[in-house]
Amino acid sequence: MESTRNRLIQLLDKSDGYISGQQLSDKLNISRTAVWKHMKELEKDGYEIEAIQRKGYRILSSPDKVSENTVQWGLDTNWLGHQLFHYKEVPSTQDIAHQLAKQNKPHGTVVIADEQVKGKGRMSRPWHSPKGKGIWMSILLRPDLVPVQAPQLTLLAATVLAEVFGEEEKIAPQIKWPNDILISHKKVSGILTEMQAEHDQIQYVVLGIGINVNQTSEEIPEELRKKASSLRIESEQIWPITDTIKKLLHQFEVTYDQFMAHGFQHVKKLWEKYGYRIGEKVTIKTMKKEWEAVLVGIEPDGALRARDFNGNEEKLYSAEIQWGEGGYNAD
Repeated sequence: MESTRNRLIQLLDKSDGYISGQQLSDKLNISRTAVWKHMKELEKDGYEIEAIQRKGYRILSSPDKVSENTVQWGLDTNWLGHQLFHYKEVPSTQDIAHQLAKQNKPHGTVVIADEQVKGKGRMSRPWHSPKGKGIWMSILLRPDLVPVQAPQLTLLAATVLAEVFGEEEKIAPQIKWPNDILISHKKVSGILTEMQAEHDQIQYVVLGIGINVNQTSEEIPEELRKKASSLRIESEQIWPITDTIKKLLHQFEVTYDQFMAHGFQHVKKLWEKYGYRIGEKVTIKTMKKEWEAVLVGIEPDGALRARDFNGNEEKLYSAEIQWGEGGYNAD
């Protein structure tokens, strides 16, 4: 259920000028005293509010920070982020989202933190999540899908990130299978998809998104500088974190709704448009063998498809992919 504060924010955002306390009271079905208390809470959050007798309320300025109020202010979504939980510091937004899922919070609930002290990626690898420098976010989804389709949501999220990042003309994002966004061959974002499911039905999915946004080169840990970067470094400009979150949530909802209505084909094509090393020769190592092949694309179940030089194709679910003098573990 949408919160009164969120509906109040929407009314204030859509108003071109003053909106009276009585109008807000009638539309929200709360007392004028309750409206006044909500306004005071917005002021505590950093909003500058003008209140004039016989005219009503008007927002003069918004705070330059991430909060539940600032993200929901002007958020152009129908269901995503209407329940939103913001924290200054958490061990991991994934952990919080799992707790909220078990409390029956609805599809589209979002968890955002300024800092994660135990951020994690795939295979329980640590994720450096410094305060105020990135987007550390988890989305709770309750899709009408079978468990084998869950990897499609990771691929979908990757295309959303690539599309939003690519709006900046200096940036040419690529998606490294299965879950990393690279710019200039360096990782700027990762996706972690976790689910609770029965044999034939997903109960819920927690989709974690970590984005290095405004770190400078010096703020990237020294041991990661050769393989990690940030949107700021690659675009040579500071990104507004709150506005970027809103863009991501809007684009995610649009893409997700299209996927649920029409299937995976559009996501697949978009992913392959951004796919890293697609069409290139690589060396593939698995537990059983090592061979050279060309990366062809992805399968609907999220597997990577490769073709050897005899024309034989193979689906990869876990492998080490190498090129040049380096490589990466795609497992």
